Amino acid sequence: MDEGSERIWRPAWACPVGTLLRQHRRGAGDPTQRVDGATTWRAARTPLGPVTLRVEPLSAEGVVRAHAWGPGAEWALDQLPALLGAEDDVTRFDPRTPLVAEAWRRSAHWRLGRTGLLHESLLPSILEQKVTGQEAFASFRRLVRRHGDPAPGPGAALGLHVQPCAEVVAQLPSWEWIQLGVDHARSSTAVRGARLAGSLQRIVEREPSRIDAALRSIPGIGVWTSAEVRMRALGDADAVSYGDYHLATQVGWALGHTVFTDRDLADYLAPWAPHRGRVAHLLRGIGMSRPRRGPKLAPRTHLPVRR
Repeated sequence: MDEGSERIWRPAWACPVGTLLRQHRRGAGDPTQRVDGATTWRAARTPLGPVTLRVEPLSAEGVVRAHAWGPGAEWALDQLPALLGAEDDVTRFDPRTPLVAEAWRRSAHWRLGRTGLLHESLLPSILEQKVTGQEAFASFRRLVRRHGDPAPGPGAALGLHVQPCAEVVAQLPSWEWIQLGVDHARSSTAVRGARLAGSLQRIVEREPSRIDAALRSIPGIGVWTSAEVRMRALGDADAVSYGDYHLATQVGWALGHTVFTDRDLADYLAPWAPHRGRVAHLLRGIGMSRPRRGPKLAPRTHLPVRR
């Protein structure tokens, strides 16, 4: 078996590898990512081709060991520190309030990793628009397994798949999207995004400050989707997923059982720019979620899914 390429990297902080890579996982059954104990396996489509990446923290030694297989192996290993949050600068982050300071104390090693791969984040984010996570993750699994590629090296034996390339997504017919459980509004947006994936990727690489406007110029992509993409592809700590079904409520509840709207959330987070997304993440994660008073939102059942 091809032994692949290896990299040993020593982070400058106690890097929580599993937690950071979990940011890029799309549900428990994500066919592009698998967790095996402390080791995370990840399949991706890099600018140089597909890759299987295995990342293992050697905590006792303070290092991270990574192996990679496939045409994109060297690219993925070069990008490993960025993927694990090394480019997320927290030196000037000021918690400002006791509550945020306490949340930061609990998660001081958390960082936003960046994949640098625009379409990899864009496609599943579009599928997650205005539907339950259960429905979106199921559609994503079907899409990747039916139209993606087996991961290189040992990834294939683990059942890992690489997401379909933008060219494949752009050519999927409308009836196939319906069979995948994706309605017309989301599939049309996914096709538009795929057709523009190359130009969007060039913006990420050359002028990342323009990517929010570029994404939101595409019909069907708004504030929420842009933020979800920028968080993962760019590691943008200022990206806030306004319009999220839970975010404003969770932050308001953490601030004293207060009912928050997106407008309230925006006003509250304003002093923390350019770390507004970081503060929202910290507050939603401190364990003060509002108790549910009604039934969960159920997935729709009218789309003729072919399994």
